[in-house]
Amino acid sequence: MLRALRRCRPGSVPLPGLVPGPVPGLCPAWAPRAVPARGRKTRYDPPAKSKAGRVKLPPPVDPEELLVVLERYRQHRLVLSALRAEFRAEVLQRKREERLAAQGSAEELEEHRRLMAWNEEENARQRARREERLRKEEEEQKRRKLEIAEKQARKMEAFVEEKEKEVLQLQEEAKNFITPENLEARIEECLDNPRNYNFAIDKDGRIVKRTVLS
Repeated sequence: MLRALRRCRPGSVPLPGLVPGPVPGLCPAWAPRAVPARGRKTRYDPPAKSKAGRVKLPPPVDPEELLVVLERYRQHRLVLSALRAEFRAEVLQRKREERLAAQGSAEELEEHRRLMAWNEEENARQRARREERLRKEEEEQKRRKLEIAEKQARKMEAFVEEKEKEVLQLQEEAKNFITPENLEARIEECLDNPRNYNFAIDKDGRIVKRTVLS
């Protein structure tokens, strides 16, 4: 294209449409009717040889990413539907009020205001009941927690008392323990007071037979 333009020489340009064919005087080797145009394939042309065996495959999709995208689209649609419903309700309410105002129906407006006031009072009453119920549930939960804490404290006190009794009993029993200091005295006491454990008892625990110490 640039080479063809370089070959053009300025000259007299006649009016278009008067002379058929290339316009003389503008460019001897180029004319508007000889402009090269890029050819386009029709739907009936065969595919190119380089792309004859190409099989178009969809791009791979990550299952985890697909689940995330679907969940986000679902949330997006839910938010949009909620916003549309809210806006639609506002528009309908405004149109209803405008229609009532245009019709001059004072009684309907008064009825609407009365119903809205009753609705607000009912909502306030239900809110008060709900708050009272929640307060009672919270107090009941606190009471249960306090009872559980008291029960745990009583259990801990009983456990401590039991362990103290065991410690006192062990301290009392420790007085009869054999120590290096009283070892000789205990040996002499055992020798002075021999005890015979070689005996038989019946079902009631009575001694029925005893051997004689030699």
